Amino acid sequence: MGLFIVHGAVGLAFEQRRGTVRTLRAMGMPLGTLILLMALELALLALASGALGLILGYLIAAALLPDVAGTLRGLYGAEVAGTLTFRPLWALSGLLIVLGGTAVAAASAFRRLATQPLLAGGTRRAGARWAARRARTQGLAGLALLALALALGLWGHGLTAGFAMLGALMIGGALLLPLLLDRVLSLGQRLAREALPQWVWADTRAELPGLSLALMALLLAMAANVGVSTMVSSFRQTFTDFLDQRLASELYIEVPDAPAAARVLAALPDGTRALPIAAVERPLEGQPGEVRLLRDDPTYRENWRFLSAVPDAWDKLAEGQGTVVNEQLARRAGLSVGDPLALTETVTLPVLGIYGDYGNPVGQAIIAESLFHRTFPEVDPLSFALRVPPDDVPALAQRLVRDFGLAPERVVNQSRLKAISLAIFERTFTVTAALNVLTLAVAGFALLMSLLTLGAIRLPQLAPVWALGTRRATLGRLELLRAVGLSALTALAALPLGLALAWVLLAVVNVEAFGWKLPMFLFPLDWLRLLGLALLAAAAAALWPAIRLARVPPSLLLKVFSDER
Repeated sequence: MGLFIVHGAVGLAFEQRRGTVRTLRAMGMPLGTLILLMALELALLALASGALGLILGYLIAAALLPDVAGTLRGLYGAEVAGTLTFRPLWALSGLLIVLGGTAVAAASAFRRLATQPLLAGGTRRAGARWAARRARTQGLAGLALLALALALGLWGHGLTAGFAMLGALMIGGALLLPLLLDRVLSLGQRLAREALPQWVWADTRAELPGLSLALMALLLAMAANVGVSTMVSSFRQTFTDFLDQRLASELYIEVPDAPAAARVLAALPDGTRALPIAAVERPLEGQPGEVRLLRDDPTYRENWRFLSAVPDAWDKLAEGQGTVVNEQLARRAGLSVGDPLALTETVTLPVLGIYGDYGNPVGQAIIAESLFHRTFPEVDPLSFALRVPPDDVPALAQRLVRDFGLAPERVVNQSRLKAISLAIFERTFTVTAALNVLTLAVAGFALLMSLLTLGAIRLPQLAPVWALGTRRATLGRLELLRAVGLSALTALAALPLGLALAWVLLAVVNVEAFGWKLPMFLFPLDWLRLLGLALLAAAAAALWPAIRLARVPPSLLLKVFSDER
């Protein structure tokens, strides 16, 4: 996104200073000296901007790091420090990236400057022809990258292939955007019947090359917002449903030892069902994992959902005829329903089912309670899930703490546990919302700078239209309408690109990185809100240039007819 913005800014700056460059060369300045001076100017601007970016990035990171660290620690088990440390090597690498990106973004502008004849290429028609060729070339490159993304999705494997697919998808969609917009504007021009609408369509098409890179940045920002928001919202909905399934019991307790467990269980009120929770850490298929016990109870049968399973999986599990494993273990070990799984050196069971276990980095295998005690007789359950009437939960929790000396943090009711889990996850939304606003603001600022630069360059094209009777206020409104219209078309193009991005993140990257696949849900209301934000950003960016155009002095417009261009 930054490369597109810098590339567009450099191109517009070169276009704005074309007359000055032509004059300097005509006065005898060597081409190499001119290129060197302009390159030094760009390098200084890049270093200044990079330094400012490092400062702002540090402040943003300091504000968001606690939430990010808490989310990663809670959902993925990753240990992330909660404080920032400034590393000079990282700052230096950031500045080098800025210089390298600026060089790449400015390469085509310098190439045009070096190859363009001194007195040629200064007409708008020549620029339009060159822009049309560039749009076709970019479109073909974009199609090639989208084909590469599709090939990687079909035949690629590994996290590297997933990230390569992401890059090819996003860059390919951005490169294809100018050609798509040009085709839509060409269709509008052909369908227009009156002179002014025909001019608006044609003028918008002619000015599209100057705005294309800012619009490409807007496309990337919106597609990233759609993709990441869809991923996070899908994760949230899945995680909420998952908590409802897995935390079905009303109260969860942990006791210090086996005698305490016996005393507590013996004193539970009539009708209370205690479901033991115990696990043994064991390598499973050569990977770290754990074997857990499960008591046959309606709680599990009614709430747990298998991703795939044999018929009557619960009955066979209760009889000790097999095991059920989580998705992480199944994917990492290549297990399917019916495959044998070695739990110990002497116990090998067929896989009866595979269940979703979102947010858990460890592979799990679950066996019946009786089989667990025969296999691991030294393990006594010290944690229990209690099924009690919801109205009796507070009184029972107080009794367990008062009469049996259990620590209050070891007696947790379902609602509190869900609230803690969801609070950890909600931190993700804080970070996502901040990044959404930031990327849209950057794209809107790029569009503003492009419109301001083009506003000064376009006076020779607007003066004849004004001279034919079109009011300056009308020209200003048309300028605003054009920016909003192009942004709306860009938003429509960003929607399928963002949904494709979300699918890659959920079905490819997440699977390769964490071993579990999330279902993808669609959120049309979020799309409408994002569309409104994008149009608002475009209108805000175009408002100042439109007001300037509406208030441009007539003398400047008249001067166009007397100046030699």
